[in-house]
Amino acid sequence: MSKVALLNLKGEKVKDINLDDTVWGIEPNDTVIYDAIVLARASQRQGSHDTKTRAEVRGGGKKPWKQKGTGNARQGSIRSPQWRGGGIVFGPTPNVNYTKKQNKKERRLALKSMLSYKAINSDLLAIENLLISNNKTKSFLNIMKDLKLDSSTLFVTNELTEELLLSTRNVKGVKVINYSELNVLDLASYDKLVATEEAIKKVEEVLV
Repeated sequence: MSKVALLNLKGEKVKDINLDDTVWGIEPNDTVIYDAIVLARASQRQGSHDTKTRAEVRGGGKKPWKQKGTGNARQGSIRSPQWRGGGIVFGPTPNVNYTKKQNKKERRLALKSMLSYKAINSDLLAIENLLISNNKTKSFLNIMKDLKLDSSTLFVTNELTEELLLSTRNVKGVKVINYSELNVLDLASYDKLVATEEAIKKVEEVLV
């Protein structure tokens, strides 16, 4: 088993903890990671975009000029696609289902692969806990300073308290989630992963 240093909120080493290599030490599979990210981003799409066809655009009931004798090209409606303000041809329609599928084994492999990348690249930081006594943003920024963290950090904890959520919501480039919400897209979107000791154990219990 590989090891990682466990730090307190002051950035001081407390001890070393073991990491399960079946979760944090596998050979990452880039293909399933890519598929998982595409799936996650597709699931975020609302599919509510819409354009009007010539049948839906208001006006255009009257023929703009007679068929022959004007010298102009024949036109049947000022709401034809070639007219300014006319209908749109082959535009997006609402309620499109962008959902993609990925089987359970691939989803687990993608999550393990991203966690392994974090451990291999030394982008994983283990801390004792993430308990904050107040909801001040300054308090959380001091914690990040002690842990020598810049922005673009994903915090994973086993307990989301109101103080923690309030103190982190205005910090740019930081996201705090419960271990049960851990996903490939968030892991790929943030440079650093900071997880509590208990959250690491819970993740291993689920993925082993």
